[in-house]
Amino acid sequence: MEFSIATLLANFTDDKLVARKVLEKKLGCEDEDSLEKLHIALEVLEKVGLLVKDRGKYRRVSEEGLIEAKLRCSSKGFCFAIQDPEGAEDIYIRESHLSHAWNGDRVLVRILKEGSRRRSPEGEVKLILERSNHTLLARIKQVEGGFRAVPLDDRLLFELKLVSNGINLQDAIDHLAHVEVIRYPLAQYPPLGRVVQILGTDAEAAADIDLVTCKHDLSRNFAENVLDAAARLPKNLLKANLRERLDLRSVFTLAIEGVDGDGVVENAFSLEKHSVTTWQLMVHITDLSVYIHPDEILDREALKRGKTIHLGNLILPMLPHTVAECCSLLPGSDRLALSFIINIDIEKGQITEWEIQPSVVNVDTSITHEQAQSFLAGESSELTRVIEMLNDLTSLAQIIKKDRLSRGCLELNLPLGYNPYHDEGSMGAIIPDDSPLGSVLRELILMVNQLMAQHLSALDVPALWRVQGSPDSQDVQEMLKLAVNLGVELIIDPELEIQSVDYQHLTGVFAESPSEQVLTYLLQDTLKPAVYSTVKAPHFGLALPAYIHFSSPLRRYPDLVMQRVYHAVLEYGRDRRNSRVKERVNLRHSSSHQEINWNVLPPEVQQELQTDLNRILVQINEREKQVYDAETDLAGLQKAQVMKQQINQIFPGVITGVQSYGFFVEIEVPPTEEVGSHLATPLRVEGLVHVSSLKDDWYEYRARQQALFGRKNRASYRLGDQVFVQVKSVDYYRQQIDLVTTGADGKINGSETTMTNDDRSNIYSSGQNPSFDMD
Repeated sequence: MEFSIATLLANFTDDKLVARKVLEKKLGCEDEDSLEKLHIALEVLEKVGLLVKDRGKYRRVSEEGLIEAKLRCSSKGFCFAIQDPEGAEDIYIRESHLSHAWNGDRVLVRILKEGSRRRSPEGEVKLILERSNHTLLARIKQVEGGFRAVPLDDRLLFELKLVSNGINLQDAIDHLAHVEVIRYPLAQYPPLGRVVQILGTDAEAAADIDLVTCKHDLSRNFAENVLDAAARLPKNLLKANLRERLDLRSVFTLAIEGVDGDGVVENAFSLEKHSVTTWQLMVHITDLSVYIHPDEILDREALKRGKTIHLGNLILPMLPHTVAECCSLLPGSDRLALSFIINIDIEKGQITEWEIQPSVVNVDTSITHEQAQSFLAGESSELTRVIEMLNDLTSLAQIIKKDRLSRGCLELNLPLGYNPYHDEGSMGAIIPDDSPLGSVLRELILMVNQLMAQHLSALDVPALWRVQGSPDSQDVQEMLKLAVNLGVELIIDPELEIQSVDYQHLTGVFAESPSEQVLTYLLQDTLKPAVYSTVKAPHFGLALPAYIHFSSPLRRYPDLVMQRVYHAVLEYGRDRRNSRVKERVNLRHSSSHQEINWNVLPPEVQQELQTDLNRILVQINEREKQVYDAETDLAGLQKAQVMKQQINQIFPGVITGVQSYGFFVEIEVPPTEEVGSHLATPLRVEGLVHVSSLKDDWYEYRARQQALFGRKNRASYRLGDQVFVQVKSVDYYRQQIDLVTTGADGKINGSETTMTNDDRSNIYSSGQNPSFDMD
């Protein structure tokens, strides 16, 4: 298995000695080649002083002044090392101090010159921890003595020498190709690469899926050893699997298949009415942790992929399909699960108690997403028991939602993006679902994730918490100033920390404004990203003190890891303070929360869990961002393709952003079937009207008013204004749309101009991205 220096060093925590045999297992070094690479890496790290060897084991040395960061470069050659801690200064790296590091690489940086009030600190790359660009998109050219690959990403300031590998490189000249890096630059030797696939004459000639998977290095197939490991998983349950599990096979259980039709069914539901006011809901989650063990082939593959990726109609699963076949909650098959058994007082609208039990279930009925929708809409009279259960689940979901909103949970009126997990999504705030079934599933999934977080928090157990920080007060005050320009005047004390309920109040006020769309975008821009953390912290958008992901173990690696944590509690957890105490608490039940005043896990187990979570944390967060970027890229390319067909068309739009170089306008394009099922709805697309196209006057930018004002005619373009625009040009690969303003009669305001390359370079150098956003 290939490993990076970053994944190797992640195994050294708490100043502990680590044996080489342990590293071999953790890194999956099973053949002579990988074992030799590990031996070389350990020797080099020892020589540069990052590791020391003691009695045959290795320990990491923390060298003062070394900072771990991620490299970000511009097309002009300026590079900065971006530190992980929020608010930490970026470190400027001169080209001569890059040590052959490329844009996106994770590096160790040594500070050479401290920063001042006006200048960033300067540093040098001491060590490249992890390469970001294993493959890349490049244009092939012929040079004297061979062929070269010129990266399409202009932030990669190098060319790769190509080696022959059976592909006729003569046919690839002036074509776009997928190139694999087989050797990074070393001393005076340039990087080497090989052509994996010739994609087309240019980006538009290539398939959008190919562009995205190649650009983001997303594997579309599993290696043979991974498929073999999946095929070896047991297809039937053994008696040993059923020990100490709650037998729920006689309980009527309903599963709802995903809209993708990929055969992955992770959740199922049961509902029993104990009385008119007391209902018992069961949410069953497939227990994947029984089959996928830490540091084995399937586990390493799942960690590398991070999550299932949805690229339009293409699904890149986290695990092979054979894993889903033996673990999905399908009808007529006994399946291992973790079951949330939740008692709810319908009259009071409260959860009274719950427990989380390892169980065995047998799904009675499975229905498709479409069937469930038709049942809820009253379009079918078949399967009466299923319809009754769906209606009851709808009633429960309304109770849960009421409780969620009462604590201040944030909902944003934004275009609904595709969310196969039915949770809070990448933004961290809820976007209301148009479908009744989607709303029901979201409330139930959010609830079980919240309950597991409460449980692990009460037991003081390590976890991969899903956290989202409060918006910065300065950003909030700037947003409120802009809101005043749009006719909404609100005050939030800048000295107080922003609360979720404050934002809930803002969205309520915004909903009554004709400028709700723009105001919501402004509010969205102030939200911090939700990330995974090993340090418990609140989730702002959900207004929760603790939250985790638990409901999708077949499609999301953190959920699988949290199943293992819960099993560790069941296996090693101490249900009483000491052996002299006779009364025990039930560590599976919510009643234990008020009774426990001791360390549930033994110190060695607690520490081992914490170490393992810390080891994978950076990789999980970076992979999630990479997947998000890939999904965004595909949506952008598909929209750009649609907009290529709309050149010279005129649309009404809303100004959503104003800068010194122009203003952004969001337009709505009629539905199209050309871009796949998830985008076959009206498209909201953002393009740029550059100031160079405003020929009727000289326009000045006023940041305070978020507006451009004409010097002579006093015309203005303000945030939130309605305008008519014409689509003038589309850069497909960069997903940039150039617009010009027109009158309502379709006549262009001023001369017909498009943005020049010089104009574009000015925009890029300003640090702004003029490409439209994905909804």
